[in-house]
Amino acid sequence: MLYTDAFRTATRSLAQSKTRTALTMLGIVIGIASVIVLMSIGQSAQDMILGQVQGIGSNLVIVIPGAPSGGGFSAPASARGVVITTLQQRDLDGLQREPSIDGAAAEVTGQAEAVYGGNNKTISYQGVTGEFFSVRNMAIGKGRAISRMDIDSDDHVAVIGPSLAVTLFGPNVDPLNKNIRLKNVTLRVVGVLGTGGALGVDQGDLVIIPISIAQKELLGISYFNVILAQANPDYEVSFVKSRIISVLRQNHGITDVTKDDFSIQTQEDILSILGNITSILTIFLAAIAAISLVVGGIGIMNIMLVAVTERTREIGLRKALGATDTDILQQFLIESILLTMIGGIIGIAVGATLVGLIYFVVTTFFSIGWVFAFPISAVILGVGVSTFAGLVFGIYPARQAGRKNPVEALRYE
Repeated sequence: MLYTDAFRTATRSLAQSKTRTALTMLGIVIGIASVIVLMSIGQSAQDMILGQVQGIGSNLVIVIPGAPSGGGFSAPASARGVVITTLQQRDLDGLQREPSIDGAAAEVTGQAEAVYGGNNKTISYQGVTGEFFSVRNMAIGKGRAISRMDIDSDDHVAVIGPSLAVTLFGPNVDPLNKNIRLKNVTLRVVGVLGTGGALGVDQGDLVIIPISIAQKELLGISYFNVILAQANPDYEVSFVKSRIISVLRQNHGITDVTKDDFSIQTQEDILSILGNITSILTIFLAAIAAISLVVGGIGIMNIMLVAVTERTREIGLRKALGATDTDILQQFLIESILLTMIGGIIGIAVGATLVGLIYFVVTTFFSIGWVFAFPISAVILGVGVSTFAGLVFGIYPARQAGRKNPVEALRYE
């Protein structure tokens, strides 16, 4: 039997039972669309996170108190609930004098309730030194940044996030030069951050104040939670990292390299760790979605088995007219592959539509820097898996059809 004849016969058979064909394909359509949507969400999240990290500057080196954790990305000690006081002013001064470093800034962090009039919101605040905004490549949307003079003069000023500005002052009120309160400290707003975020910090509700005010009046500490260093572009980041290690070991009197009381990460380290994590999550999401493909394939197998039973007399008649077992197997296998391939194509179209819809909703109604991603790998996976499912789940019913005895098949009622 020619493949063209088998294809026409299979197509005609599927067209005769349009409702059953549509319902059979539904499982594959849902499965392929789910794979595409979840892989797209994973890829978009990965691109957004890595883009935020890249946005803080490719030559940024982060110094965190506490011994290295064995290669992973370490959160600041305060975020882990551990108080480590090893980073001090002498460390910042030493790094600022280092020729391979263009700038260094320190920060401390805490949480408090920001209050203006009858409006309030619990926020995270950062106390920073004068070079923080340039080192972090952080944009100001309105007003100005906190300067070194503000720190030296212990000025009670603040730069706030755009979302917090709306929450406290309303959408149509200029927050500049208005006073907010953190705990018992009154601060004058001198700037509003641009939109966005980085390293898991939502800038929308952030409050940035002089480090002197944060240390003395809010936290009661003298150490730093983090030191950020901006590598001189004339030097390799790896060399700058080694110089930072040398300066800190000298300041801390460390002679045994296994006894470091600080850890250092570069942007490359962070990108590598985050890239691995997001890739694993994307694969995990795709694996979850693939379960629906298996369910859809089982549905196809069941329907094909029913079709074989219903068409027993047809199979017997064709065999009586000279059709071989291979001819019968070929026809039913082509029907199964057609079901899954058509379902796969429809699933790809549905998945692409849903991805576009998700992107529109997220970017329109939420202040998230969502990245549109439609991975070609998801399409290839969808087509490949749907074809494979047609073969795997269709071959058993096709073999059952091909093995039928023509005499018994013709006598079947």
